[in-house]
Amino acid sequence: MKCPFCSSLESKVIDSRLAKEDTSIRRRRECLSCKSRFTTYERVEEMELLVIKKGGVREPFDRSKIIAGMIKACEKRPISMEVIENFVSDLERVIQERGDREVESSEIGERVINKLYEIDEVAYVRFASVYRSFKDVNQFLNELTDLLKEKGEQMKLGRKTDSTLHALTLIKDKTKK
Repeated sequence: MKCPFCSSLESKVIDSRLAKEDTSIRRRRECLSCKSRFTTYERVEEMELLVIKKGGVREPFDRSKIIAGMIKACEKRPISMEVIENFVSDLERVIQERGDREVESSEIGERVINKLYEIDEVAYVRFASVYRSFKDVNQFLNELTDLLKEKGEQMKLGRKTDSTLHALTLIKDKTKK
């Protein structure tokens, strides 16, 4: 296994255990050259799943792309890598268990955006701004306004939510001028 720190091919396994739901093996390794430690996962290679992109192009499912997108959205937010990796593993498992060989990229995107909505509002808005390709500031503000209205209803419209919603309305009005 190649060390992610020094690229040495020599490492030893320190600890091995089944990951959640017994679908992979988590291995803790130590590089014999630089003594750094890193984690690897070993899983059974399932049938190749293809993702159908917007333009109809098909490409292999790549969990690292989903993880990278979520990491970018969750940057400087209190979201652990474990939460992201568990979600992506669950997503991949659900799609594999359906038995379909192909999945629309829009389905993956919607599942990611729904998960981010559950775990962190800021990460959700960041991801939505890229995923939904907002054309201008008004679309972005509409998304924020809808988010605040939903959260406000959940919190029974506390003062902070009301004032934030009011501030957003003022900003939205100014951008129309």
